[in-house]
Amino acid sequence: MKKACRDCHRIVESGKGVCACGSNSLSSDWSGYVVIVDAEGSEIAKKLGMKKAGRHALKVR
Repeated sequence: MKKACRDCHRIVESGKGVCACGSNSLSSDWSGYVVIVDAEGSEIAKKLGMKKAGRHALKVR
C-alpha cells in the first residue's frame, strides 16, 4: 500500500516510513495522483507548488 507525505504530498512505499523530504508524517488517506516529470518546466507543477519530479498526491488528509 502506498502512502503520501502530509508535508510535500510525495507518494512513497509504505515500508519506507520516511519521505524523501525527511518527514515521517505519512498518510494512507489520500486522493488524486499526478506524475511530474520536469518540475521546472511544468506549468502544472508550478500551479500545484511542486518543486521536485516524482509521484504526488493531490489531496492528503
